[in-house]
Amino acid sequence: MSKAEGIKVVVADDSHLKYVSTINDTIDAASKERGTGIARRTDEYIISKISEGKAIIALAGETFAGFCYVESWGHNRFVANSGLIVVKEYRGGGLAREIKKKAFELSRKKFPDAKIFGLTTGLAVMKINHELGYRPVTFSELTDDESFWKGCQSCVNYDILQRTNRSKCLCTGMLFDPAWEKVAKAKAAKPKKISLLEMIGKLKPKSNNQSKESNFKVFKRV
Repeated sequence: MSKAEGIKVVVADDSHLKYVSTINDTIDAASKERGTGIARRTDEYIISKISEGKAIIALAGETFAGFCYVESWGHNRFVANSGLIVVKEYRGGGLAREIKKKAFELSRKKFPDAKIFGLTTGLAVMKINHELGYRPVTFSELTDDESFWKGCQSCVNYDILQRTNRSKCLCTGMLFDPAWEKVAKAKAAKPKKISLLEMIGKLKPKSNNQSKESNFKVFKRV
């Protein structure tokens, strides 16, 4: 049985506020384990995300298993799915994918016209993002909201970001733009153009041999 089976992945609400400390402890522990130096969120911040309906929680019965929340930047033009975490005991069974997928769906529902982006060094997250339709992009295509980039200050690699004038780092920038879907749908709706050669081929009369063969087939059926 997959570790993700039997685990509920839902949009968090006020009934899940009792897990706030556990969520923050898990994020903190994972940050130290990865060595990224990502700062611990305040309990008040996690509470606000849950109360606003901008968080996803995974539960194995009553036991906390995973979490992620949605943040908007640049006057809601950009959205990021942040704080993705899976408790160690539940890793390796596809739970991160389920949480990320649910967070992606929530982002599109709450901010249908926003570009969804993320920064990651994890291959597993990159694969999940790719499955959801994200593409690797340069940092210049991400939000220019200073509040977002301040969140990188606690990372051990922040000096790289500074030295490159915020153009690159060890993280890969990935982006999903809803406009891509509109373009794809518009292309699919366009009638297929027939080339001049195809048109000539359709108008070309049958050869004598083709006519004789057709007559022979008719004669045999009679």
